[in-house]
Amino acid sequence: MNIQQHLTTNSLTWKEIELDLFRALQNAFAELFTALLEDIDRQLAETRDKRRYHLKDKRRTTIQTLFGEVTFERNYYLDREQNRYTFLLDSFLAFDGSQSISPCLEETAVGLAVECSSYRKAARTLAQMVGYPVMSHEAIRQLVLEAEAPLHCPVDQRYGRVLFVEADGLFVSRQGKGKRAKEDKILTVHEGWKRNGSRIEFVNQRHYVHEGKREVWEGFEEFLMNEYAYDPCRDLLVINGDGAPWITACREYFKGRVCFQLDRFHVARELRQCLSGHPRWQAIRQKLAKQDEEGLLVELNSALGTLGDEAKEQQLAALIHRIESMPGCIRDYREWLKEQGVDTTGMYPMGRAESVMSQLAYRVKYRRSWTDKGLRAFFKAMIARMDGIRLFGRRLGEESSQPAEETASTASTKQTIVNKAKQRVRRLLPEVTRNNVPYLQQSSGTPIYHALSELKGW
Repeated sequence: MNIQQHLTTNSLTWKEIELDLFRALQNAFAELFTALLEDIDRQLAETRDKRRYHLKDKRRTTIQTLFGEVTFERNYYLDREQNRYTFLLDSFLAFDGSQSISPCLEETAVGLAVECSSYRKAARTLAQMVGYPVMSHEAIRQLVLEAEAPLHCPVDQRYGRVLFVEADGLFVSRQGKGKRAKEDKILTVHEGWKRNGSRIEFVNQRHYVHEGKREVWEGFEEFLMNEYAYDPCRDLLVINGDGAPWITACREYFKGRVCFQLDRFHVARELRQCLSGHPRWQAIRQKLAKQDEEGLLVELNSALGTLGDEAKEQQLAALIHRIESMPGCIRDYREWLKEQGVDTTGMYPMGRAESVMSQLAYRVKYRRSWTDKGLRAFFKAMIARMDGIRLFGRRLGEESSQPAEETASTASTKQTIVNKAKQRVRRLLPEVTRNNVPYLQQSSGTPIYHALSELKGW
């Protein structure tokens, strides 16, 4: 056997070392986490109100975490005042020990449900992260249904009097025989742009998904008042969208406080359908790029009647009528803001609605159908993720169900109890991690032994 064959068949690989070390770290984590939890539970038992909480027994539970399975025991009490059984550890750490999944793992699962192309893909990705199947795709779907975003999450600080809005609709198929796709109305709001290194980011971005039977702009205005402290007498709106009637209705609702722009992506697409290859096509493109509304209308009217296709003629005539019925819808919104006395330095052209729709469509369309409840829950989870809002729910970061007086009595000592437990667990660290890497048990003359030994103290 030559040297190359020997290295291929008998040598240790990076993957093997990495997997073995990952398993060792998982085992160490489980042992240390168990010791930490049981030490906290012991301190709670010693400091509890013994006249109120009668120790019944210890209960064993197993929780799946980001680092694998953790099994520990915790004290089970009879609360004489409330006449119910409880675990003080659960209330102290604000988690539900009856559930088999840790809050961090659940939050990660919901995040993967949003980022991945399907719930099944999220379950497979989570299994790859942890090293074994942790949750089924149906369990992840239930987590998304249970998760909630805060009803009111206002921005910390306003940076001006202008709010920029991108409006669009997304048609999504519904489950059930004979049910047709419905349009979900989605609006993206921000206060402008800021530079982060080489990237341009939005300031105070939020998303609004319209629900209920009332008018879109009525619900949206209430959303602006809650999230941005919107003042109808002071603030101005720049709204970008296609020519859908529900979008253009913003002009009537907000009157002189709004500048509406037809989304150039949709206008360019419609013009291309009608005029691609036409002798005046390049001139028309230039007028649109410069947002020269008057020049564009002159070019379009000149092209009308020269297309040689009745359907295209009708489509172009309808587009011309739409632009003429909404004066200023092609003009650069910054000109309007200057007329209102607003400094437009650092402002960019509008037109992000399609990218937002693409993100949502990637996950909710393409041969998928939804129940209304499932789609609403998913939109909330995905938009909370996009807006950097943390989710909560029955198991995701829920607040303690402990009585108020008990919470108050432990709040002042909680940090002390946890710090004491950490100190005791820290002393266990050398014992837990000793001899947990199999390769270090080999002969001291092997290269792998020397390589891993050198990592001590690194």
